[in-house]
Amino acid sequence: MRVKFLLLIYNRPGFLDELSERDHAALFDEIELIMKELADSGELLGGQALAGPERTRTVRQVDGRFDVRDRPFVPNREQLAGYVAVDCASIERATEIAACWPDIRFGGAMEVRPVLGED
Repeated sequence: MRVKFLLLIYNRPGFLDELSERDHAALFDEIELIMKELADSGELLGGQALAGPERTRTVRQVDGRFDVRDRPFVPNREQLAGYVAVDCASIERATEIAACWPDIRFGGAMEVRPVLGED
């Protein structure tokens, strides 16, 4: 039985700007290769990069009214930068995919979360 997972990509704001052009290109080449391997194996469901926190809005209800704020829900040292949706045999396989994601080498993190109703 296969299970769907959402791999949430977190990284430090601005880390891409700190990379040389060569390192930046290498990072995206590596991501492209991982995505191709996942597509070829049938595990890739999709994925996208997200706009930065400066283009984010958070909506809450406060005292019965909607409160809309610019910026993410919680100020943090890391930002949600994107996601990859996969369909894997196990959480161990999803974790293996997350562990090879290049952002984690630059201080980022990957959150592996099963999609409800799929496990």
